[in-house]
Formats: sequence, structure tokens, C-alpha cells
Amino acid sequence: MRLEGKTAIVTGAGSGFGAGIARKFAAEGAKVMVADIDRAGAETVTREIGGVAQEVNVADGASVAAMTKAAHAALGKIDILVNNAGTTHLPMPLEAVSEDEFDKVFAVNAKSVYLTAREIVPLMKAAGSGAILNVASTAGLSPRPNLNWYNASKGWMITATKTMAVELAPFGIRVNAIAPVAGETPLLKSFMGEDTPEIRAKFLSTIPIGRFSTPDDMGNAAAFLCSDEASMITGVAMEVDGGRCI
Repeated sequence: MRLEGKTAIVTGAGSGFGAGIARKFAAEGAKVMVADIDRAGAETVTREIGGVAQEVNVADGASVAAMTKAAHAALGKIDILVNNAGTTHLPMPLEAVSEDEFDKVFAVNAKSVYLTAREIVPLMKAAGSGAILNVASTAGLSPRPNLNWYNASKGWMITATKTMAVELAPFGIRVNAIAPVAGETPLLKSFMGEDTPEIRAKFLSTIPIGRFSTPDDMGNAAAFLCSDEASMITGVAMEVDGGRCI
């Protein structure tokens, strides 16, 4: 119950890593807003763990503002924010990615961090405390070819995490990131291009522990970084990757 009495918003929590984080937070005693562009997915997870379901487009300022207002009304306060929602383009040469695909990747992976900060940081400043966790990727630390603009968006997120941490520390707000390797999530097929036993084996050969990240792995790391046990930790990008970045 390390998060007992805490409230949290987890974006992209209707599936994958976000659902794993939401489940772990609830198990540790937090009241969770399960936020996702897929309302049905958010409601499914909410029925499992309790809390509040919220449909949100994290790349849209009005939608993020509505989510924040709903969270404050339903939860009373916002102690923890997890920016987990993300997207990618398919593997291809960097010059072949369309402008629309580029814009979508940076809107969902980067602009969303700005939009949630714009709405929620003032509330955390007023409270004198808060924890923000950005779900980045090993792609932002040790990029693979043909995912250029996705890699760049996650590198942006890691830099944003560090500068947010420095600026917000005097206000009692900690900001960290986790960097998972690919896992069994809806984005896995997109990362690999196609899902075949051969491509999986090749992908797994780059992970020393020999398996993909799981939602439970992300939940465990996120719960620690957002708990009071990590009160001296801010500005880190924790690799939860089975040794992928070594």
C-alpha cells in the first residue's frame, strides 16, 4: 500500500503498459483515473480496478483540460501524473515517413507532455507536492534504424523529463521517466513491422534477459518512482529493458 491516499492520472491506461501501471497503482492503494482515447478500453480496466474512466485525446489541449477538470472533481486532488499514451510510425527510412505521420508521433509523444504539464503542474505547485512520470523508451537512448522520428520523440521526452525535474524541484514536484524495451502491447507489431517468429527472435536477441517488457514490469517501476520511497529521485530515465541499452 505504498500509494495509499494518493490519486493518479494514467494516460493510455486502457491497454498495454498503461493498464499495467494503473493496476499496480490501484493495488498499492491509489485512486486512479484510467484515461485513454479508447473509452471502451478505459472502462474495461476501470471495472477491474475501480477508479474513474476518462476518454481523452492527449494531443488536444481542450481534451486534456477536460480530463484534468474531471480528475480534480472525481479524485479531489492530483498527486501523480503518468504520461504513458504513445504512438509510432511503421519502420521505414526516415525520409519516407509522411508529414502527417511525423506530426501525429510528436503530437502524441511530445506535445501531450506539454499539455498535461500546462494543466496539472499549477495544481501540483499549489499543493506543494507531486510526482510526474513520463513513459519514454529505450528508443530514446539507444535508437534502432528505421524508427527515426519515433526515436527522436522519445529522446525529446527524456530531455523534457530532466529539465522539468530541475525547474519543478523547488516546488516539491519530482519528474522521472522509465525507458521500457518493446513489450506485448498494441504497438509491438508496429515496432517490428510485422509479427513473425523470425522477427521476434531477432528482436529478442538484442535483449540480454531474453524477453519483452511486460505491463507488470512497468507497473512495478512506476509505483516505486511515484512513491515516497523515491523522494530523493528526480530527473532519471530508468531503463526497464532487460539490459537492452548496455
